[in-house]
Amino acid sequence: MNTRSKIAVLGMVALSFAFSGNATAQTMKEKTVMVGGAPMYPSKNIIENAVNSKDHKTLVAAVKAAGLVETLQGAGPFTVFAPTDAAFAKLPKGTVANLVKPENKEMLTKILTYHVLPGKYSSKQVWAAVKAGNGKAMMKTVEGEELTFWAKGKNLYVRDAKGNDAKVTIADVNQSNGVIHVIDTVLMP
Repeated sequence: MNTRSKIAVLGMVALSFAFSGNATAQTMKEKTVMVGGAPMYPSKNIIENAVNSKDHKTLVAAVKAAGLVETLQGAGPFTVFAPTDAAFAKLPKGTVANLVKPENKEMLTKILTYHVLPGKYSSKQVWAAVKAGNGKAMMKTVEGEELTFWAKGKNLYVRDAKGNDAKVTIADVNQSNGVIHVIDTVLMP
């Protein structure tokens, strides 16, 4: 093999490594969604992502107070309807402070698990269920009661047992153990 051939072969080998390295880097990139000013990584679990959202500090504190951190770090899968801090601020004054007290752990747990569906449901799946249900779909929560889903225009809503409606403001925030849909109102069983 002459020198020119050796250089050509080495060039092709180097080029193939460069392209394969680029492909590996592209494969390793994750499709993140920004929530509360932070990227949510599909390779992280619900808690690992939620703690980074500036819009979910109250929810994270409530999950800790209820002792649900370990559960939401588990294998799941879970579908979480995550109220923002602004959603919690809509509650009557003192409600959150009262709920996070140790003596109210049972009620707090009931409220938080009412925001969780067992299994992973994308917004596309929820839309399909609403369509199949002639405008509404009922889904049972981890807490045991049902949530009602409905749509208006291009927006997906969830109604709680008290008749309160929450709008899904950010859908399909994928996690390693499920999916989060951000909502603008706290749901009450």
